[in-house]
This record gives sequence, C-alpha cells and structure tokens, in this order.
Amino acid sequence: MLWPVFDDLFEANRRYASRFGLAGIAAPAAKEFGLVTCMDSRIEPLAMLGLGPGDAKILRNAGGRVTPDVLRSLILATRFLGVRRIAVMQHTGCALAYRSDDSIRSDLAEQGVEGGDGWEFLAMDDPDSALREDVDKVRSCRLLAAGVTVEGWRYDVDTGRIARVLPS
Repeated sequence: MLWPVFDDLFEANRRYASRFGLAGIAAPAAKEFGLVTCMDSRIEPLAMLGLGPGDAKILRNAGGRVTPDVLRSLILATRFLGVRRIAVMQHTGCALAYRSDDSIRSDLAEQGVEGGDGWEFLAMDDPDSALREDVDKVRSCRLLAAGVTVEGWRYDVDTGRIARVLPS
C-alpha cells in the first residue's frame, strides 16, 4: 500500500541515498560532545556549532527538557560513545516557555482533546529555573561517566547566538 502523503519525503530520501557518503563514520562522538535541545525546527544543532556528521550526539524533545529517557541516552553516550562534554540548550520563543502544564491541558481541552490529565508536559513557567533544574539533573546523575562537563545554554532564535547561562 502506498502512502502518498509521505511521498515527497521518500523521494528526497532516494536522492539522498543516491549520493550517500557517511558510511564508515565511527559510532563515538568525534568531538566528545552531547547536546540536549528542543525539537524546534529553527534549531540546526550541527550547523550552529560548526559540527558535522559523527561529531556529536544530539538529543531532542519538546523544550529540550532532561527526562529519564534523556538521562538514559546520556549515560550510554558517556559510557560507550565517547561523550565527555554535555550542553543542555533551551531557546527563546519556546512554545513551552512561560506556561504551565495546566495551561497546556486547558488548551488541549479547548481543542476537544481529553485525557491530558495523566501527562506531564514539562512546561516552563520560569525558563531559567527549568534550565537550572535540567542541568542539575544531568550533573547529579551518578551513572554518567566520571569527568563529564555539563553546561546550560540558551539559543536565541532571532539572532542565532548561544549564551552560556550555567557555565561548567
């Protein structure tokens, strides 16, 4: 069965695969870097940091929040994939900033979506506090490899600049 709604993506993949040149890149992060950031499409992690394929492990989710799954991935990245530097990078103009989980549930209810009560959306009524909390979660994770450096960054979606909010 064909799924025409995705045909443009499969056509783009056929073109990509026809000139694929990344075979043989080693699994460890060549720059020993891991980035936790938001899924926002205005963020281009490799380009904005001068990185290329194979240089870093990039973990993305709504808000760039540190969840148990992010910690699981960071443990594996630091133990088996060479990551020694981690940045938690949230951004300006985030849809989760200056909101509460209750406000998200309310907005969902207005859209006719029921069942949001059991979900934790990790909204950030105070983005600086949320970033501090997330960096602390990573720094306090005892399963990360020893000697890992962790910082908290804020990306400005209007200028492309990154600011250190919580240096190592």
